[in-house]
Order: sequence, then structure tokens, then C-alpha cells
Amino acid sequence: MKAYVFPGQGAQFSGMGKDLYDNSILAKEMFEKANEILGFRITDLMFSGTDEDLRQTKVTQPAIFLHSVILAATLGADFKPDMVAGHSLGEFSALVAAKALSFEDGLRLVSVRAQAMQKACEKEPSTMAAIIGLDDLKVEEICNSIEEVVAPANYNYPGQLVISGSIKGVEIACAQLKAAGAKRALPLKVGGAFHSPLMEPAKAELAEAIHATNFSVPVCPVYQNVTAEKVTDPQQIKMNLIAQLTAPVQWSKIIQHIIADGGNVFIEVGPGNALQGMISKIGKDVTVSGV
Repeated sequence: MKAYVFPGQGAQFSGMGKDLYDNSILAKEMFEKANEILGFRITDLMFSGTDEDLRQTKVTQPAIFLHSVILAATLGADFKPDMVAGHSLGEFSALVAAKALSFEDGLRLVSVRAQAMQKACEKEPSTMAAIIGLDDLKVEEICNSIEEVVAPANYNYPGQLVISGSIKGVEIACAQLKAAGAKRALPLKVGGAFHSPLMEPAKAELAEAIHATNFSVPVCPVYQNVTAEKVTDPQQIKMNLIAQLTAPVQWSKIIQHIIADGGNVFIEVGPGNALQGMISKIGKDVTVSGV
């Protein structure tokens, strides 16, 4: 069974999507529609923007969403998912690909999410770090023992857990985690503390937008970040999307559940190949590729 997976923030690069725009009439139409919806030419930033331009949360998230969703659309009849999942932001791409959301509504929600998260990032300086080579339980234990805000954010694969919080909290945690035996504690170049309590200010704005948007039953199960379980009920999908802002991404469990449900071919749709690397470290006897 085929599982299509969609990347999140961090997969962006200058020039992303330009080949689609240049070589597909459908892609060009969708990109121009996106420029119209957003009220600015995001294509200019995607195709020729600097790394700094693309690192702004309000730009990064729509850009990755557009690359992923438009790439899936250009596959036409070849796109036949048995199940889908997306890493963080990628969950919105997965929902559009599975027809639970229209392209236009998905883009509007991603834009609201990105701007709300950007405001939360600006309210309090914050960051994230990848912890490599330490048991998840140990990372959780140390984060819980620190008085500053710091929490597990992305359970990417066994041996890599991303933490998120205030700059001071992450610095303290990194020092303690390295002392506890972590091979690396790598600060990430991100705009803020995603999937942590510091994103709470963004929740109300996103929740209002999600509740006002029509969601349909997806054409296949969507494995959501918050629970790692497959979901098809539109109301439950909405609630999980809202909770996702401050809850960790259970990516390792998602892949394990997909495999348990018969998924053995994973295809990454979107910029980069980060998810392919993660999946290869989680599942054995599976085929992993990109589009």
C-alpha cells in the first residue's frame, strides 16, 4: 500500500517550484491563483528569494505547502494514495492532497497559521534544537526538570528528538542533555519554538479560521501529528489541527502505525528529502522514494 508523505518547515530552498511553474500549465495556474489569494507574489520569493526571505515563517509555510500540493496535483491519475501524512505544516498539504480541504481553503489556513505563529515568535524570542543519540524518555525527563519553557517538539525517529522553547530553556536543556550522553545537541535555524507552549497565542486565531472552513471526508485515511492515528472524521481532523500548534509531532509513531496498517511504499511529495531519511530509520522492509 502506498503512503504519500509531505514535509514541513525546513525543507525550503531558493528556486523551489520554478521547474513546475515553467513546465506545467496546471502548476502555473495554481501558483498564480496562490499569488492572488495571498495578495503578494510568493512565487518571486520561492523562485529567486534569499535564504533569509524564505526563513520567515509567514513565507516559509505557504511556500512549502504550495510546492507540495502543486507537485501532487501535477501527478494527475498517477497520484493514488492509500494513506497520507504530513510532518507539522505538511499535514495541511496531506489534507489537500486527500481532498479533505480545497486548495484555496488550505492555502488560506496555512497563511493564517503562518502569520499567527510569526506573531507568537516575535512576542517572545525562542528556538529549537535537535537532540541526537539519546533515549526519548531521558530527553523528556530532563526537559521536565527545567524551570524555563522547553519541551519535546518533534519525535522524528528513534535517536532524534527535536526540543523547543525559550532561548534560555533550550540552551540549558542542550547542556544537560549533552552531559547525559547525547551525541549532539544541534541548534536549528528556525523562527521560533514551534510545537511548544510558546505557540499558545497563535491558537485562537487559527482555531477561528479552521472552524469557519469546510472540511470534507478525505479520500483515504490521514495520520495526524497529535495522535499518530488515522483519522477520517472532519471534526476530529479540525480539533487535531488546532492542538498541533502546541503539541509534539509524533512522526515516528505515525510511520510505525502506517506500516502496521499495511503501508510499505512511502513517497515524499514536496521540497527536499528529509522525510525519506527519517522513514528509512524507522521502518524496515519498506520502499522509500520522492517525486
